Amino acid sequence: MPVEVKLADLVRLDLVDPFEAEHDEPKQIAKRLTKAGVIEHFNFKNSIFSLARRASGDCQFLDAKTRRCTVYEKRPNTCRLHPQVGPRPNHCPYGNKAQSR
Repeated sequence: MPVEVKLADLVRLDLVDPFEAEHDEPKQIAKRLTKAGVIEHFNFKNSIFSLARRASGDCQFLDAKTRRCTVYEKRPNTCRLHPQVGPRPNHCPYGNKAQSR
């Protein structure tokens, strides 16, 4: 699933400097982060950034071997509140698998 974040999440992840967040337009920040390969999409209307994913579709911050978040303490609010927020609120595609273990 794509991880949608706001500017405050990017600051918490240390991908955007607080000064930059306060003084630059989100559109400029999105352009820089897209060029750097950090985000794959920017929703101008809602100022929501979609983090870039690996070819496998995994989040760039998910460790491929351990399957654990590498930025857990700084993770975006979308991840903190999952599955209450997202494309399908209260739905986790992995929930049934985890429960059946």
